[in-house]
Amino acid sequence: MNYTQIFEEFSKKKVLIIGDSMVDSYLWGKVDRISPEAPIPVVSVIKKENRLGGAANVAKNIKSLGAIPILCSVTGNDDAANLFKNLLLSDNISSEGIIADETRSTTVKTRVIGHNQHIVRIDEENTHEINSKIEDSIINKIKTFVENDKVDAIIFQDYDKGCITKKVIETTVLLAKKHNVPTLVDPKYKNFFNYKGVTLFKPNYKEFTAGLKVDIKKDDFEKMSIHSEKFMSENNVESILLTLSEKGLIIISDKSYHHFPAMEIDIADVSGAGDTVISCAALCLASGFSLADTAMISNFAGSIVCEKTGVVQIEKDELIEVFKNFKTN
Repeated sequence: MNYTQIFEEFSKKKVLIIGDSMVDSYLWGKVDRISPEAPIPVVSVIKKENRLGGAANVAKNIKSLGAIPILCSVTGNDDAANLFKNLLLSDNISSEGIIADETRSTTVKTRVIGHNQHIVRIDEENTHEINSKIEDSIINKIKTFVENDKVDAIIFQDYDKGCITKKVIETTVLLAKKHNVPTLVDPKYKNFFNYKGVTLFKPNYKEFTAGLKVDIKKDDFEKMSIHSEKFMSENNVESILLTLSEKGLIIISDKSYHHFPAMEIDIADVSGAGDTVISCAALCLASGFSLADTAMISNFAGSIVCEKTGVVQIEKDELIEVFKNFKTN
């Protein structure tokens, strides 16, 4: 199988990403002593770095895989929003779909890392739902993008920060069905049962068990499949891609499931792995891959970024190289 040729399909695709964006800020340093003020490490900062996070990190993953991302999101009207737009500009990602909301602040997550160990995270954010005016602005932009840009897939990247509302979901899903565009969801808790009619629903293990209020062992794939089928039937969802960290992932559809074990890797950081999985899955579905192949490829992609510290993206060349080795082995 020529994986280079297969993944070249990605370069022909446009993906609309709707959801909560943020700035991922990093303070990198070294730890040589404990504070005399409290039993906590003192981090001597060596480097500061800002990256695109949340839905914007998904957009960056889509771009690094060779496709064209179209990001639709909400920021505040503050210094962090200016920083966010500059980060988009530096990564050559359009800010056309970004809406400034005077009633909220731009989400910033600051991670303090010492000797490649994540020590603490500081969140600056508002999580109230967007108002009706901003909601209508988002919907109008989505309609314009879908009807004029001929998108090949739509991703809802939900972090419970208020950008995605029930009305945004319902309007977008109807529009996607009209234009025969697959819809994928990386859910959180507030909208868990609002994504009716989507193509692929991608919770992680914690989101799945908490959302359905069930107690399932991480390796009980049969039980997961039973609960998934019930959820899909009740919510008109076509398939579920359930990520299970060290247990890999499973894909459930048509009263059957396939489990894909995790790659044997040295995990440095799982931050952003879900963003990579859904980005890869969207491009696979847009390229006409089967659900099983979509799950397999996405599993490899998610594993690759777990070997790196911080929220990072998957590069198409990395993915091709992994599959070459996989074929050889």
